[in-house]
Amino acid sequence: MSHQTGIKASDNLKSFFSTCKEGSARVIKISIIDEQLDLAGSEKPVDTWENDYDKLILPLLEEKQPCYLLYRLDSKNNLGYQWIFISWSPDFSPVREKMLYAATRATLKSEFGGGLIKEEMFGTHVEDINFSGYKKHLTSSSAPAPLTFAEQELKLIKQNDVNTVGVDDKHQHMTGVNFPISNEALRRLEDLRDGKITYVQLSLDISSETINLEVADNTDIQSLASRVPDESARYHVFNFKHTHEGDYTESIVFIYSMPGYKCSIKERMLYSSCKSPLISRVEALGIEIAKRLEVDDPKELSEENVYEEIHPKKNVATKKFDKPKGPAGRGPRRMAKT
Repeated sequence: MSHQTGIKASDNLKSFFSTCKEGSARVIKISIIDEQLDLAGSEKPVDTWENDYDKLILPLLEEKQPCYLLYRLDSKNNLGYQWIFISWSPDFSPVREKMLYAATRATLKSEFGGGLIKEEMFGTHVEDINFSGYKKHLTSSSAPAPLTFAEQELKLIKQNDVNTVGVDDKHQHMTGVNFPISNEALRRLEDLRDGKITYVQLSLDISSETINLEVADNTDIQSLASRVPDESARYHVFNFKHTHEGDYTESIVFIYSMPGYKCSIKERMLYSSCKSPLISRVEALGIEIAKRLEVDDPKELSEENVYEEIHPKKNVATKKFDKPKGPAGRGPRRMAKT
């Protein structure tokens, strides 16, 4: 069962798809804009598909922004022209963007028509999807050779589509991956619940498929960022003690830290998939989570940022004007009788 993001193709993109398949477009660029799949660019054929390939595809790629590309070949099947479907996800683009595009890939294929797609490619570097990269892709597809890094990523994305986080969790039923929590980790979470400590850090042991304790002690907000590893993902449960509107208060914050592409795609997928079941287990212990945060940079965990996440600033209401008073000196109000 595959959990999609709820993102659909815009009317503009659907209309373009209905005409471009006849051969008017050589390459189509699709982006996710305002939670819709939308047309971000297209180019008409100039020469043969081999000669057009690099000239038309490479200028459409952005260094830090994922996108999808559909490239038309000159060959046809019984449905029409055949296409190459390219998923572009550069290393330094935001993690949330990469996850969102990975989760919406199947939706775009369905909207366009999977029967027209002859080849699929995934790239994090230009060399993965340029014409030379495409020829290497064909060679590796036809021979039992070891997969390239990009092909391994594409394979794992397909295998883990069911675990991809959607953008509209309220309207989806997501079970995730429910790894058991070690007894030591459970005991220290109970200590946090009882006020004995303020901070618990948890990690996934992928080989044994368990959630283990990494750190459990008293930590304040000033030193929280220093606890976040910059080479591996972690879960953090933190009791943020602070003052709000003059009153002392304590708020439990659940933090999922993921340092971008320093982690393998398998690790990113598993951490993302285990998050929701873990939160449910933490709450079942009687720990009320006031805020859930996802960060890829520890600097985001400053006191000011965490405070504003828990207590967002309210919009100042527009002042109401009092109703004008009536003219002076007209005496008491009279009731008219019939």
